[in-house]
Amino acid sequence: MTNITFKQLRYFEALARHGHFGRAADACAISQPALSMQIKELENELGTILIERGARQIRLTNFGEAFALRVRDILRSVDELGELARASREGLVGRLRIGIIPTVAPYLLPTIIGKLNQSYKDLDIHVRETLTPKLIQELSDGRIDTAIVALPVSEHSFTEVGLFEENFMLVRPSDDADKPVPEAELLHEMRLLLLEEGHCFRDQALSFCGVASARPWDGLDGSSLSTLVQMVGVGLGVTLLPEMAVAVETRSASVSVANFREPQPTRTIGMIWRKSSPLSVQLLRLSELVRQSALSLRSEQGFDTVTTH
Repeated sequence: MTNITFKQLRYFEALARHGHFGRAADACAISQPALSMQIKELENELGTILIERGARQIRLTNFGEAFALRVRDILRSVDELGELARASREGLVGRLRIGIIPTVAPYLLPTIIGKLNQSYKDLDIHVRETLTPKLIQELSDGRIDTAIVALPVSEHSFTEVGLFEENFMLVRPSDDADKPVPEAELLHEMRLLLLEEGHCFRDQALSFCGVASARPWDGLDGSSLSTLVQMVGVGLGVTLLPEMAVAVETRSASVSVANFREPQPTRTIGMIWRKSSPLSVQLLRLSELVRQSALSLRSEQGFDTVTTH
């Protein structure tokens, strides 16, 4: 098996991850026939079948599943060799792959990217916005270097660094501005509009209301905070927003925003990365830059900030 190449391993890993030749080929920026040929050559070199090919889908063989796990470990180790070289230089240079959750990205990213461009001229920033479970998996697989998420994620292989805490705000139709703020346990009896399943902010909102789960009201399954706020503005219910999102999301909607009574619902936003990453020292410095960016932005918005360390 001396003729196995890293290119073949990367193509196979993409195929195992996507479960589809076309999507894997797109992810690898090659044609589908070229990908198929490389996988076939890899199978010939191994002397066994990795993929069961169906008319519409593919499935890993038992050996293919075991092989995929080892391949991910190998590719992650190879990527970390590159990180080790980058870590030997001062500052951050080259490609930096940052993951970030959707309920933070639109509000914090512009400030972060601006600060990074000022501080690290030779940094090539790649941003991945998706849900926390996907970010955790991609970070574990070495497909991103760090992620900005709600803490804790409780993964023993990750370093977690708190950046800031923010309150949840109640968003109601503007006609309700003078009404008393309801107690948390009453919210689930109202038309509470939530993000779709998979968003950690949804789970945090439900936890605050003291319920384990909830069905979206009348089929509204919001994929963004913007959609929820607009629905509140036309009288379809109420929702919760993290403080950082208020200025952006409420500027074009007929809504009112109010604080809950103490103890107010909060979340902690932080950065995570693999403990084994050679870039750990640089990422710790980066976390401080991100924290200062967030504090500056929140100060501009008029929010008192509780910092975490």
